[in-house]
Amino acid sequence: MASAGKVLIIVQNLPVPFDRRVWLEATTLHRAGYQISVISPAGKEGNYPTGHEVLEGVHIYRYPAPPEAESVFGYAFEFAYCWLLTALLSVWIWLTRGFDVIHACNPPETYFLLARFYKPLGKKFLFDHHDLSPEMYLAKGGQPEGLLYRGLLWLERQTFETADVVITTNRSHQTIAETRGGVDSERIFIVRSGPDFERLKVLRPEPDLKAGFPFLACYLGEMCPQDGVDRLLFAIKILVEAFGRRDTKFVLMGGGAALEDLKLLKTGLGLDEFVEFTGRVSDYDLCRYLSTADLCLDPDPYSDWADKSTMNKIVEYMAFGKPIVAFDLTEHRYSAQKAAVYAPANNLNAFAHLVADLLDDPSRRQEMGRFGLNRVHKQLAWDYSIPPLLAAYRQVITAGQPQPLEAQGTGAEYY
Repeated sequence: MASAGKVLIIVQNLPVPFDRRVWLEATTLHRAGYQISVISPAGKEGNYPTGHEVLEGVHIYRYPAPPEAESVFGYAFEFAYCWLLTALLSVWIWLTRGFDVIHACNPPETYFLLARFYKPLGKKFLFDHHDLSPEMYLAKGGQPEGLLYRGLLWLERQTFETADVVITTNRSHQTIAETRGGVDSERIFIVRSGPDFERLKVLRPEPDLKAGFPFLACYLGEMCPQDGVDRLLFAIKILVEAFGRRDTKFVLMGGGAALEDLKLLKTGLGLDEFVEFTGRVSDYDLCRYLSTADLCLDPDPYSDWADKSTMNKIVEYMAFGKPIVAFDLTEHRYSAQKAAVYAPANNLNAFAHLVADLLDDPSRRQEMGRFGLNRVHKQLAWDYSIPPLLAAYRQVITAGQPQPLEAQGTGAEYY
């Protein structure tokens, strides 16, 4: 069968296939007839080793992961190290397998330089706009008037200007691409990060996971300073001490730069009896816990970054039919709608109250869970992201030739 085209996907912040959005994109494109190569770092825990392997028809090339960055110098080293190894691997792939399109995922926004090297050779550049790097920098405590912030804006602008096509995760990101990036709307496609039901399967609840507690509440996701897990611990302390709720086991699943500090904070707050950090878990264990949970939690505090970001955990909670407690953020409300209750931004006392109220209202929990599950299956599952993804590729492969109206820009969101 003739190939629809050859694609090189570049991702830096997570190994593949652990990066679920990238893996869904890669396997979807492969099934559509594209030849797919992926460059990513190896896993830092040894579960995604360096070298070349083929999974589900996708060729994955991994380089050794850089050290965890903890300073400006550390991030600069990481960006340069990853860029150089990616560039070297790209040359090898170009010579051995070839590619027509470079599909670069952010953060960081540095691979436009690689695209500019290959563009005179006829290669196209698709920018996969995963995240808002300038806003994330501010969420981590950066200063908006600083040189680093202006540098991130410059990198973002250069990436948008270099891109032939942009795919982005939601309407908030689309607006950034149009206004700050100057991208014409017909070159932007919204490809949401829907859950993959081949991976997420509802299992029979396991009461033993509650460790003798009447209720189980779960968090799933990265644990970095901007993710608000420290705020969740303070909200749990309010539940336990101020409200006297000693009936809930909290299981917090995921890894990240802040994990060890969060474990120390948990102990310092006297929450060892009630809170368990699992670290990263297998898909099977993730499904076991979320199938058993009575409710799920998203403590992302308000920031410009969080307000404009679609959090994968929200939709994954919904895929298990679980009610959600979250802070009131724009994209939270778009994704979850009536599947969540919303505390005023950053109000820990209100967040704790909503948890307590839901624990005491099983019929409401069931109603919210049913709504969320129905919304995922009918509007937010990955299958609904496939048409705009393929429409974006039809446009980039045909070098920007006019497309039918229904396959253009935001019209390709399909829901």
